[in-house]
Amino acid sequence: MSSSRRPGPTVRVRVTETKGDASHEREDRLVTEEPLEIRLTWPGSPASRAWVTMRTPGHDFELAAGWAAHEGLVEPEPGAVRSVAYCTDEDLTPEQEFNVVTLTLSAPPLIDMSHRHTGTGGYGAGSACGVCGKDSISAVLDIPHAKPWDGELPSVDVVRRLPDQLRERQQVFSRTGGVHAAGLATADGELLVVREDVGRHNAVDKVTGARLLAGDPVAEAALVVSGRAGFELVQKAVAAGMGSLVAVGAPSSLAAHLAAEAGLALYGFTNGERTVRYA
Repeated sequence: MSSSRRPGPTVRVRVTETKGDASHEREDRLVTEEPLEIRLTWPGSPASRAWVTMRTPGHDFELAAGWAAHEGLVEPEPGAVRSVAYCTDEDLTPEQEFNVVTLTLSAPPLIDMSHRHTGTGGYGAGSACGVCGKDSISAVLDIPHAKPWDGELPSVDVVRRLPDQLRERQQVFSRTGGVHAAGLATADGELLVVREDVGRHNAVDKVTGARLLAGDPVAEAALVVSGRAGFELVQKAVAAGMGSLVAVGAPSSLAAHLAAEAGLALYGFTNGERTVRYA
């Protein structure tokens, strides 16, 4: 495989910008959006397709590992994932070389995946919602729960500072204005890892995957996200054992319900001056 074909997080385009009656051409940057296929294998089992999602290239291995942890396929602990690699099948086209990842688990998945598949090819694809394609409402609500967070939680003052701290590290957003971000923060507001992606759920997967593959604890005091707090983000925070979820936008009713049931502190409409706690 040639590294020259590896897609980057942004692409250059020529655009025509009009202000008032004046138009001019200039270069702009768009966030890259490409499919990523995740294949799973474990001792005694050949690799098979498990999930396809639209994502921003970069930190693909982290995305795959974090997705597996959030889906309850592995414990969110170091050692659960043996290795991650790009697929080297000879029949892949050049465009597919860096869009197929094989995740090797140390043991069989903790849950039976057969009832969670749709169609013949595994999960569906999308960049808007991490729970699309579930077979039923009961399947959506039947989510993995990590051990509840028993450490210190951030104070309200720390919570209000987190979105601005996250924004300062959103490099791809600064160039494109087209990606979401997620960050992991300690109770005193230190951001340990920040990831960006066109899909908000992918950004969270990358954060958890980064910790998992580095051998660091996945759970922390706060997960901060740049957009709204939908159900799928609360689900991932609960699955990873986070203490709180801090969002810039609003939560949904189901997100607030799940957070309350799971003991996750949930904040919405958060900025330097304000935050609203929902659970």
